[in-house]
Amino acid sequence: MELDIVVETPMGSHNKYEMDHGAGRIRLDRTLFTATQYPADYGFVPETLAEDDEPLDALVLVAERTFPGCQIAARVVGVFWMRDQSGPDAKLLCVPARDPRQEHVASLADLPGHLVDEIGHFFAVYKEIEPGKCTEVRGWQDRESAEQVVRDAFARFGRR
Repeated sequence: MELDIVVETPMGSHNKYEMDHGAGRIRLDRTLFTATQYPADYGFVPETLAEDDEPLDALVLVAERTFPGCQIAARVVGVFWMRDQSGPDAKLLCVPARDPRQEHVASLADLPGHLVDEIGHFFAVYKEIEPGKCTEVRGWQDRESAEQVVRDAFARFGRR
Protein backbone atom coordinates (compact mmCIF):
# COMPACT_ATOMS: atom_id res chain seq x y z
CA MET A 1 0.00 0.00 0.00
CA GLU A 2 1.41 3.36 -1.06
CA LEU A 3 0.41 6.58 0.75
CA ASP A 4 1.38 10.22 0.82
CA ILE A 5 2.83 11.21 4.18
CA VAL A 6 3.17 14.87 5.22
CA VAL A 7 6.25 15.36 7.39
CA GLU A 8 5.80 17.42 10.53
CA THR A 9 9.00 16.52 12.42
CA PRO A 10 12.23 15.57 10.63
CA MET A 11 14.39 12.65 11.68
CA GLY A 12 16.92 13.62 14.36
CA SER A 13 14.86 16.50 15.74
CA HIS A 14 14.30 17.24 19.43
CA ASN A 15 11.53 19.65 18.41
CA LYS A 16 8.01 18.27 17.95
CA TYR A 17 6.19 20.09 15.18
CA GLU A 18 2.49 19.66 14.44
CA MET A 19 0.26 20.73 11.58
CA ASP A 20 -2.28 23.35 12.61
CA HIS A 21 -4.99 22.15 10.24
CA GLY A 22 -7.16 25.22 10.84
CA ALA A 23 -4.39 27.68 9.96
CA GLY A 24 -2.76 25.46 7.34
CA ARG A 25 0.66 25.89 8.99
CA ILE A 26 3.13 23.79 10.88
CA ARG A 27 3.76 24.99 14.42
CA LEU A 28 6.32 24.13 17.08
CA ASP A 29 4.31 22.07 19.57
CA ARG A 30 7.09 21.46 22.10
CA THR A 31 10.68 20.43 22.58
CA LEU A 32 11.06 16.85 23.81
CA PHE A 33 11.64 16.64 27.56
CA THR A 34 13.90 13.59 27.23
CA ALA A 35 17.34 13.22 25.65
CA THR A 36 15.77 11.54 22.63
CA GLN A 37 15.31 12.50 19.01
CA TYR A 38 12.90 11.34 16.34
CA PRO A 39 14.26 8.11 14.78
CA ALA A 40 12.62 8.78 11.38
CA ASP A 41 10.72 11.53 9.61
CA TYR A 42 7.41 11.78 11.47
CA GLY A 43 4.09 13.09 10.24
CA PHE A 44 0.61 12.08 9.19
CA VAL A 45 -1.52 10.62 6.42
CA PRO A 46 -3.80 13.35 5.01
CA GLU A 47 -7.57 12.78 4.97
CA THR A 48 -7.46 10.11 7.68
CA LEU A 49 -8.83 10.02 11.21
CA ALA A 50 -7.18 7.74 13.74
CA GLU A 51 -8.75 6.47 16.96
CA ASP A 52 -7.39 9.53 18.80
CA ASP A 53 -9.48 11.83 16.52
CA GLU A 54 -6.38 13.15 14.76
CA PRO A 55 -4.87 12.24 11.38
CA LEU A 56 -3.11 8.86 11.35
CA ASP A 57 0.53 9.15 12.47
CA ALA A 58 3.34 7.80 10.29
CA LEU A 59 7.10 7.44 10.36
CA VAL A 60 9.13 7.23 7.16
CA LEU A 61 12.59 5.64 7.23
CA VAL A 62 14.41 8.15 5.03
CA ALA A 63 18.14 8.07 4.24
CA GLU A 64 18.39 11.84 4.83
CA ARG A 65 15.92 13.85 6.86
CA THR A 66 13.55 16.09 4.96
CA PHE A 67 11.70 19.14 6.36
CA PRO A 68 8.34 20.09 7.88
CA GLY A 69 5.65 20.16 5.21
CA CYS A 70 7.47 17.82 2.83
CA GLN A 71 5.23 15.20 1.22
CA ILE A 72 6.69 11.72 0.78
CA ALA A 73 5.21 8.88 -1.27
CA ALA A 74 5.70 5.96 1.10
CA ARG A 75 5.01 2.23 1.38
CA VAL A 76 3.53 0.86 4.62
CA VAL A 77 5.49 -1.98 6.26
CA GLY A 78 4.00 -2.21 9.77
CA VAL A 79 2.26 -0.44 12.63
CA PHE A 80 3.38 0.32 16.17
CA TRP A 81 0.69 0.51 18.83
CA MET A 82 0.89 2.59 21.94
CA ARG A 83 -1.50 4.38 24.24
CA ASP A 84 -0.99 7.91 25.52
CA GLN A 85 -3.06 10.33 27.58
CA SER A 86 -5.45 10.70 24.59
CA GLY A 87 -6.07 6.96 24.11
CA PRO A 88 -4.98 4.40 21.47
CA ASP A 89 -2.30 5.76 19.15
CA ALA A 90 -1.21 3.87 16.03
CA LYS A 91 2.07 4.79 14.33
CA LEU A 92 2.53 3.53 10.78
CA LEU A 93 6.06 2.56 9.80
CA CYS A 94 6.85 3.26 6.17
CA VAL A 95 9.70 3.42 3.68
CA PRO A 96 9.98 5.84 0.75
CA ALA A 97 8.16 4.23 -2.18
CA ARG A 98 10.72 5.34 -4.76
CA ASP A 99 13.99 4.75 -2.91
CA PRO A 100 15.90 1.92 -4.63
CA ARG A 101 17.78 1.25 -1.36
CA GLN A 102 14.44 0.34 0.24
CA GLU A 103 12.69 -1.48 -2.62
CA HIS A 104 13.33 -4.86 -0.94
CA VAL A 105 11.49 -3.73 2.23
CA ALA A 106 7.93 -5.06 2.23
CA SER A 107 7.46 -5.96 5.91
CA LEU A 108 8.89 -5.48 9.38
CA ALA A 109 10.90 -8.68 8.91
CA ASP A 110 12.87 -6.95 6.13
CA LEU A 111 14.20 -4.32 8.55
CA PRO A 112 17.04 -4.75 11.02
CA GLY A 113 15.56 -5.93 14.32
CA HIS A 114 17.57 -3.38 16.27
CA LEU A 115 16.06 -0.52 14.24
CA VAL A 116 12.53 -1.73 14.94
CA ASP A 117 13.40 -2.06 18.65
CA GLU A 118 14.95 1.43 18.69
CA ILE A 119 11.76 2.97 17.28
CA GLY A 120 9.65 1.14 19.86
CA HIS A 121 11.97 2.32 22.63
CA PHE A 122 11.69 5.93 21.45
CA PHE A 123 7.91 5.84 21.82
CA ALA A 124 8.19 4.12 25.20
CA VAL A 125 10.30 6.93 26.69
CA TYR A 126 9.87 10.15 24.68
CA LYS A 127 7.14 11.53 26.97
CA GLU A 128 8.53 9.97 30.16
CA ILE A 129 9.42 13.12 32.12
CA GLU A 130 6.98 15.50 30.45
CA PRO A 131 4.36 16.78 32.92
CA GLY A 132 0.85 15.43 32.25
CA LYS A 133 2.00 13.00 29.52
CA CYS A 134 2.35 9.23 29.54
CA THR A 135 2.77 6.31 27.18
CA GLU A 136 2.02 2.62 27.29
CA VAL A 137 3.71 0.53 24.62
CA ARG A 138 1.59 -2.18 23.02
CA GLY A 139 3.99 -3.39 20.32
CA TRP A 140 4.22 -4.05 16.59
CA GLN A 141 1.85 -5.55 14.05
CA ASP A 142 2.59 -6.62 10.48
CA ARG A 143 1.93 -4.89 7.17
CA GLU A 144 -1.51 -6.47 6.69
CA SER A 145 -2.65 -5.12 10.07
CA ALA A 146 -1.16 -1.71 9.23
CA GLU A 147 -3.03 -1.60 5.93
CA GLN A 148 -6.29 -2.33 7.78
CA VAL A 149 -5.53 0.53 10.18
CA VAL A 150 -5.13 2.80 7.14
CA ARG A 151 -8.41 1.65 5.56
CA ASP A 152 -10.21 2.20 8.87
CA ALA A 153 -8.71 5.71 9.23
CA PHE A 154 -9.80 6.69 5.70
CA ALA A 155 -13.32 5.37 6.43
CA ARG A 156 -13.50 7.27 9.75
CA PHE A 157 -12.45 10.48 7.99
CA GLY A 158 -15.12 9.94 5.31
CA ARG A 159 -17.85 9.57 7.95
CA ARG A 160 -17.17 12.83 9.77
